[in-house]
Amino acid sequence: MSVIAIYPGTFDPITRGHIDLVERGARMFDRVIVSVAANPNKQPLFSLKERVSLACETLAHLPTVEICGFDILLVNHAKSIGAHVILRGLRAISDFEFEFQLANMNRRLYPEIESVFLTPAEKYSFISSSLVREVAKLGGNISPFVYPQVEAALEAKFASL
Repeated sequence: MSVIAIYPGTFDPITRGHIDLVERGARMFDRVIVSVAANPNKQPLFSLKERVSLACETLAHLPTVEICGFDILLVNHAKSIGAHVILRGLRAISDFEFEFQLANMNRRLYPEIESVFLTPAEKYSFISSSLVREVAKLGGNISPFVYPQVEAALEAKFASL
């Protein structure tokens, strides 16, 4: 039986920290499905289609990784693709309480699912999509935090606003 992990998130935009976790997850599981959440409540800068496209571009080097968008309850999405592991990142202690609640709720809704937490490499531990967006919006250098195609997409997005 192959083990399929789902790595859900808004990925607005996908960062080197996200990619670090996907690369490590790809070594741990037979397949990793990066699932980009529509999540309109967060009012993402990029459309779902744009976020999926950027994830595809930045993760193309990983043959066991797939990318898809979703707009349903996470556990229902996980069931629909046969995933039994939810991969999540923990950057800081402050992430733990929310992730702990989320893991317990997901397990209650789908008892066959397990949550696995990874911490990003130290050099990426402070990176978040919201910080990257803010730095980009104000004209700062974001090249250490995102792949070049993401940097170009952010520059184009802010130039058009």
